[in-house]
Amino acid sequence: MLIEIKNLTKIYNNFLAVNKINFQIGKYETIGLLGPNGCGKTTTIGMMLGLVTPSMGEILIENKNIKSFKRDEILERFNFASPYVELPKKLTVKQNLEIYGRLYGIKNLDKRMNEISNDLDIKNFYEKKTGELSSGQKNRVSLAKSLINKPEILLLDEPTASLDPDIGDFIRSYIQEYKKKNKVTILLASHNMSEVERLCDRVIMMKKGKIIDSGTCKNLIQKHGRNNLEETFLKLARSKDEF
Repeated sequence: MLIEIKNLTKIYNNFLAVNKINFQIGKYETIGLLGPNGCGKTTTIGMMLGLVTPSMGEILIENKNIKSFKRDEILERFNFASPYVELPKKLTVKQNLEIYGRLYGIKNLDKRMNEISNDLDIKNFYEKKTGELSSGQKNRVSLAKSLINKPEILLLDEPTASLDPDIGDFIRSYIQEYKKKNKVTILLASHNMSEVERLCDRVIMMKKGKIIDSGTCKNLIQKHGRNNLEETFLKLARSKDEF
């Protein structure tokens, strides 16, 4: 198993944001992390990246505690994209990619920047300041940054949030094609259920900091007697039951 999460917990000022969650991610799987706003998805991703210190529990990468990794080892293996974490606004797209490429120690950086920029069609606003970009342009640049080091483990927090249908479909198609061509494991937090059905091998449902269910999209839909994943999500999100 590539990633194992054991009793992971985070408490902020007596607020239990993540409550003893356990799950595993196999090598080259794409796992959907679902749940209503405030359920602990982003905090979980932050702990997996080493940006948020857990109050309790363990994060294991190939049976090795993430605490024992050096920072450069984490940078080699992980990367992250989110529309809610903005890149430096006063830097151009090119400058941002150059800085992050150097941070990740990319060899042949110009070649890699050229590849990823062509793939994601961002060359036409390469010299534009990141703060001046549209939402769709920012999301593509954020994804380019997240793939600059060809990560083994890619964490995506709502990568298509606020995008129009055309750009959203472009991003999803790109992620699908990228995974086919590269050996990558993905954890995807999303509110777009059709996106999750399209991209994910399995899903994990969270509510109030806990994992309340998990399985393949098909199995969860059948288990809860619904027609699709969105109906299943709404049933679980609106349930009064304590999990």
